[in-house]
Amino acid sequence: MPPAPRTPLPRRALLGLLLVVPVLLTACNSPAPATRPGRTGASHTVPWNQVRPLADPRSYSGPTTATVADADITPVTRAARPVLPATVTDVQGTKVTVKSTDRILALDLYGSLAATVYGLGLGDHLVGRDQSTGFPAAAKLPLVTSGGHQLNAEAILALHPTVLITDTTLGPWNVVLQLRDSGVPVVVVDAKRSLDTVGTLVDEVSAALGVKAEGERLRDRLHEEITAEQAQIAKVVPADAARRPRVMFLYARGQAGVYYLFGKGSGADSLIKALQAVDVASEAGINGFTPLNAEAMAKAKPDVILMMSEGLRSVGGVQGALSLPGVAQTPAGRHRRIVDMSDYQVLSFGPLTAPVLDSLARAVYAPDSLAPSHAGAAS
Repeated sequence: MPPAPRTPLPRRALLGLLLVVPVLLTACNSPAPATRPGRTGASHTVPWNQVRPLADPRSYSGPTTATVADADITPVTRAARPVLPATVTDVQGTKVTVKSTDRILALDLYGSLAATVYGLGLGDHLVGRDQSTGFPAAAKLPLVTSGGHQLNAEAILALHPTVLITDTTLGPWNVVLQLRDSGVPVVVVDAKRSLDTVGTLVDEVSAALGVKAEGERLRDRLHEEITAEQAQIAKVVPADAARRPRVMFLYARGQAGVYYLFGKGSGADSLIKALQAVDVASEAGINGFTPLNAEAMAKAKPDVILMMSEGLRSVGGVQGALSLPGVAQTPAGRHRRIVDMSDYQVLSFGPLTAPVLDSLARAVYAPDSLAPSHAGAAS
């Protein structure tokens, strides 16, 4: 792996990094459980109208694990009716005709493509999964990526897919070209992920699979869910802007010694904005991502540090995170205020977007509304 860059890099470089250093730890080939234990976290059963948000979320002490109560995806129908053949021009300008959706592969770095296919009602047609696909119904699907996020041509071809939907976040790219040369229709969709792309991703996938009607239903449902969640968040955010927490997203892979701050255009900025918190990385001028350093942390002064659960585990939990450059000296470090969430969910921006926002909002603004569980990742 080349030396870490000294200056912020664009999103394309970020995706390159994540191909080398997987978003998910790959000690085993099976998805991690949908929920991960932490000091706080589990199914949150307290209705929002019974929740008392923190008067000043900046002053809360202790780690929190944000956990989606139900990681299952509810499809808009159990009997999707594809209208085929479906011809689309993908994001790369390639005209593709899909004649069969009998055996679908939907592969990307975030796991959002397979989740979207499932949400459209074609879950029974999925024949394999990538390492990032972690919703429960996909657990038994055979893995077709190796070493984290490397496409395995042999494993893919052995499943005889009738269509592959992917983006540019997985590699090597010659595997995609090999599949296309073998006659498999390959539809490449946009690789961007943020709150603004949830609906457009549904549109791209549904058009390719010939289920535009189902796509409209799913897009509208997700829009309503996200809008309702944002309205709920607005009710618990401190009215005084000075009390809104300053949040930083820290990506860590302790085994590889890789530590990055996620900034503008990384997807983390969209998430923090949706929580109506202060995105301190973007405020500090970080575009894409930049290596963690004490100077950047001192300048950012985060009240809350947001991490992926496996990333937090990889550095030895909260105590290990506090030993990283500059972390202990921040308000978040002094208060041990680290919020972690499943790698499969936190930046997926798919059908679980509203529940992800709900869990994060509770962890940031009303951690006592999360049911307690035994010590784990956040300890």
